[in-house]
Amino acid sequence: MSKLFQPINFKSGLSMKNRFMLAPLTNTQSNADGVLSDDEYRWLTMRAAGGFGLTMTCAAHVQAVGQGFPGQLGIFGDQHLEGLTKLANGIKSAESLGVVQLHHAGMRSPADLIGQSPVCPSNHADTGAVALSTQAVEQLIEDFICAAERAEKTGFEGVEIHGAHGYILAQFLSGTVNKRQDQFGGSIENRMRPITEIIDGIRARCRKDFLLGLRLSPERFDVHLPDIIEVAQAVLYAGKIDFLDMSLWDSFKEPEDKAFKGRTLLSYFSELERGEVALGIAGKLRNPDEVHQAMEADIDFIILGRAAILHHDFPLQMEANSDFTPVRNPVSADHLRAEGLGEAFITYMSGWKGFVS
Repeated sequence: MSKLFQPINFKSGLSMKNRFMLAPLTNTQSNADGVLSDDEYRWLTMRAAGGFGLTMTCAAHVQAVGQGFPGQLGIFGDQHLEGLTKLANGIKSAESLGVVQLHHAGMRSPADLIGQSPVCPSNHADTGAVALSTQAVEQLIEDFICAAERAEKTGFEGVEIHGAHGYILAQFLSGTVNKRQDQFGGSIENRMRPITEIIDGIRARCRKDFLLGLRLSPERFDVHLPDIIEVAQAVLYAGKIDFLDMSLWDSFKEPEDKAFKGRTLLSYFSELERGEVALGIAGKLRNPDEVHQAMEADIDFIILGRAAILHHDFPLQMEANSDFTPVRNPVSADHLRAEGLGEAFITYMSGWKGFVS
């Protein structure tokens, strides 16, 4: 049997039935206050029923001021508990692990959406973002931890910390964006301190078998590959997370940094000593051949985004038919409706060039 369809046992004790993880996908389907909508429930539970071993929510913001896009799922208040409980139960009933991605957009929060200037590790002229005080950074860390406790309370099996794509934790990792002089700036050890303190807090305050992952991206948004390699290795050495999710944009590309060309970007992370921590990758895994190619690169699981939008049951299709050929873009809006996307999600995907006909 292909490794893809073998279970993976995470170090905290939970097991994922196969190597397919649903990517945390922006879908703009939640209510304006961050409460789960029927459309978002349907979208996610269809993927759980479609064979994904782990079903992850979109980025769920841990502070109201951290909202990054309209229709974003919230996890910053008790008003979100009822919807999250329903979602956790729906995912679990399909024998998939339910995980909430914890997020704060930082300087990428639109001011007209949040009703104030966005926040950032340091003042940022291009976005108008204002620097967080030391006390505010400590509150940010606390709010990530509290969000994890809410996820646990509502029945989710775990959370993923969003440290990628230029959002607030990645802003701390950036040596150009983060110009702080306190314990959260300067050395890479200090710049990754919010992430390590969030990890420590979740481990201290959530149950022992609560699944914990971290997403990193090694390029774009003013982060530098050597820094992200160092962060990844430090987190792997510490061994406090269950999985590392590397968002590569393209799983088979070479690095943009000329000093690191000549091999794949992925290889810089697959070669790291990872102990019991599982490693997964996301980035242009669109068909079975690409999925198999990725699994041959010494990783533990794959993370599907666009492929999962096009086929809610991609894992089941791939398991049942060795000749499974996914549909190709552009696809019709009716195809996406049949695959469980609500109108807001279809409108959002229509903004992706060539995705919707």
